[in-house]
Amino acid sequence: MSAETWVPAGAGIGELRRAATECRGCELWEPATQVVFSAGNPRGPVMLVGEQPGDQEDRRGIPFVGPAGQLLQRALAEAGITVADLYVTNAVKHFRFTEQGKRRIHATPQATHIRACRPWLEAEVAEVDPRMVVALGATAAKAMLGPAFRITQQRGTVLELPPPFGPRPVLATLHPSAVLRTQAGPEQAEAFAGLVADLRTAAAAVAG
Repeated sequence: MSAETWVPAGAGIGELRRAATECRGCELWEPATQVVFSAGNPRGPVMLVGEQPGDQEDRRGIPFVGPAGQLLQRALAEAGITVADLYVTNAVKHFRFTEQGKRRIHATPQATHIRACRPWLEAEVAEVDPRMVVALGATAAKAMLGPAFRITQQRGTVLELPPPFGPRPVLATLHPSAVLRTQAGPEQAEAFAGLVADLRTAAAAVAG
């Protein structure tokens, strides 16, 4: 499985976004409502890469518009990162889920889905040419740094992305949804503070 057939060579972000609506690189396109490609500034110095769209993102066609996206907005504001400086995307462009009655429950993308979508991510990084990539969560980090990457051991550290994504700096941190899944109270406050601290590290690396 691969999206390579559908990725136009040398295309800008607008053309890539339009082409992605026709992608059949894996089976996830069929149950999903629509492709969720990207948002933000295609010339932004910081590129945020998440895992995959969620339920609300799938319905609206825009990444990070659900509860995790709202938490991310708060974390970015506290970290001093301007939204206008961001290009936001996901490692996997369609929502993978299981159905429980009328609810659609998030299901983590498999390695085959990450590999299938990789040509889109490669094309995005090449076109945006960000000064810093922030990988939100283990799926995004492994998509760019390889399956051996362990976010529990290497989060918050500025590393170097290998080709074809680099060389360029990358920092992996928690996905905002992981913060939401922690128990409300001190545990969640600590997880949120950690996300903000990691984003501040990325911002400092860009500035310096």
